[in-house]
Amino acid sequence: MIDHYPDWAKELAKKYLGRNLNQFILHGNVHDLVRINNDAGRFQRLKTFLSDDFFGARDIVIFYDRASGIYFRDQKSQVDFNQALAGRDSIAGTEYSKKLPKDPVGAFSVLEQYFRSRLDQRKSIALIIDYAETIVPMNEAGSIGSEDRNALVYLLKWAHDPLFLASDFTTALLTENLSDLNKTLTQHPFSSDIRISLPDETGRLQFLEQWEGDKPFADISKVKKHVMAQMTAGLGYIKLQGILSSAVENNETITFDSLTKLKKELIEAEAYGLLEFVSVSQTLDSVAGHTNVKKHLRSAVHALQAGRRDVIPMGYLICGPVGTGKTFLVTCFSGEVGIPMVKLKNFRSQWQGVTEGNLEKILNLLRAMSPVAVMIDEADAYLGNRSSSGDSGVSSRVFSQIATFMSDTDNRGKIIWFLMTARPDLMPIDLKRQGRAEEHIALFPPETEEERVELFEVMKNKTGLQMTKNEVPNSIRKGKVIYSGADMEAALTRAKFRAAAEGEKLVSPEMLEQVFEDFLPPTYPEEVELQTLSAVIESTSKALLPDRFRNLSRDKILRRIEELKKTIR
Repeated sequence: MIDHYPDWAKELAKKYLGRNLNQFILHGNVHDLVRINNDAGRFQRLKTFLSDDFFGARDIVIFYDRASGIYFRDQKSQVDFNQALAGRDSIAGTEYSKKLPKDPVGAFSVLEQYFRSRLDQRKSIALIIDYAETIVPMNEAGSIGSEDRNALVYLLKWAHDPLFLASDFTTALLTENLSDLNKTLTQHPFSSDIRISLPDETGRLQFLEQWEGDKPFADISKVKKHVMAQMTAGLGYIKLQGILSSAVENNETITFDSLTKLKKELIEAEAYGLLEFVSVSQTLDSVAGHTNVKKHLRSAVHALQAGRRDVIPMGYLICGPVGTGKTFLVTCFSGEVGIPMVKLKNFRSQWQGVTEGNLEKILNLLRAMSPVAVMIDEADAYLGNRSSSGDSGVSSRVFSQIATFMSDTDNRGKIIWFLMTARPDLMPIDLKRQGRAEEHIALFPPETEEERVELFEVMKNKTGLQMTKNEVPNSIRKGKVIYSGADMEAALTRAKFRAAAEGEKLVSPEMLEQVFEDFLPPTYPEEVELQTLSAVIESTSKALLPDRFRNLSRDKILRRIEELKKTIR
């Protein structure tokens, strides 16, 4: 009977048939359609699926949310409920049959008496509570209000009441984020949480195959159905339906570019603006220098393109002094391998429980969007650590959520983490260990003349500098001054400014030479040395280090790092 149900519904049925549980928390993609994978192939709203299909054999199915109050699947149940209320009113002197309470405590009080009377008559009942986070929100134990506390007591009581457990009774609570609910409820031994995932590629393709609009699919889309199913990873069925309907209503044609843009907008909106797609238009060919590092990353690209996700690191720690192109390198890697890259924005909130809920939403989206690369800049400051305090434990819980998600081996080769920092020594070991950020890659300013010239040419193209004669300044060839990519870009921009000030469009070699002779890169020698040595000691591959660092004593490097830390403080 349940063979055509989605996996989460099969799990729900299995747990309920164990007869030890009657309360289930459905979280995740709860406001989307449900795919019924039978011969006809149907798509239904979740509450419709639960009431008409999953709980279709129940005598009574009741819905409740704060806005709508109590309502029923069918008229027969409504009439039966009203008759029961009329009897209660005549005995207790209440008037609930005229106006039902909408507040959780009042509604649950009315429902409990109705449940007990009908369960005694061996009726089967299902209660579906939508927007459960508004009924029993996440609160610290000392700050929970009396209404929330009383509503929580009702739910906990129903979960382990002998009559309810012995009868055919089920409570299903629906919420997007499990972390938005009171921890006492989610961790209760008589409650079970079940995550509803965003649709996979097979489901999206079936939805497209069965879509029926005012126009044939071929008339509104230049993108083939199977390609659209691949490209829309991270989107639900309703979002997919919206894309198709919008094309019909606005008489537009869906193209590869328009679909890519729309997907980014929809996912960023779905993540409440806390997830940002990184624009990727370049490959590793655009990266100057870092020859060995590029070769190493291209090996990972080839493995991914060959379908060998099992050999890909769970994540990378990219470190090195400021201005060495860490962010640019990671972005170009994403462009090389051809997968989207996203950047986590500030998901922390001052409101109780919102931070954890935001992060849960983001992580679920990442799982649905795979394969995807995730960029976290300034990771040492962004991620915090397990011992963070002063915010009621929010930071430590957030850190634990991220660390646990990063180490999930089911995501290997699907979600690739790139943690970037100039101070890897400040990052907690929990994130740097094997199984999370496994590969530690260090970047340094160009070491050889060839690398310095390559960096000059790349930055010249980036800044749009035009010369009367293409020559590389001697100061760059000789390498007396170490220029990072940021330094090089600043000097070339200054040369353009000087030419403009003299009314020229082209920069002469003499002018450029003068600019580089005059240009003094900002110098923080001790800070740069600390960042450099921290990157050296952090690298997990000797072959990726410049020659001058490969055979240095690690003990000496560590002692020097400690000396620099004392000096800088």
